[in-house]
Amino acid sequence: MEDSQQQVESADVSLGNVYVMTHSFFSDVIRIGCTPEDTQKYAKSLSAKTPGEYTLVFSLQCNNPCKVKKRIKEHLNAQEYVNEFYQVPVQVAQRLLTRETLIIPTLNAV
Repeated sequence: MEDSQQQVESADVSLGNVYVMTHSFFSDVIRIGCTPEDTQKYAKSLSAKTPGEYTLVFSLQCNNPCKVKKRIKEHLNAQEYVNEFYQVPVQVAQRLLTRETLIIPTLNAV
């Protein structure tokens, strides 16, 4: 995991983005993560650091994005490819992400 990503999670960002990205080298693998940054700019910065290109497929701005990401990772544990990469269809990740952004703020309000 990258240092910047670890800093985001340890900072426990209260408002940010959860995203789903694809990579040009892997047709059936997606990346799920969280960032306080603009997700398009974040995808470009990741692409600049690695061979190939990241493409933002879906993102949502939400409260506690790293908690949302953690919950999604729990659901997708069996499909984990490596670290933040999962071998699942984009539509499955998008539905989970949307559902979890609706659940997490409710849990924190209690």
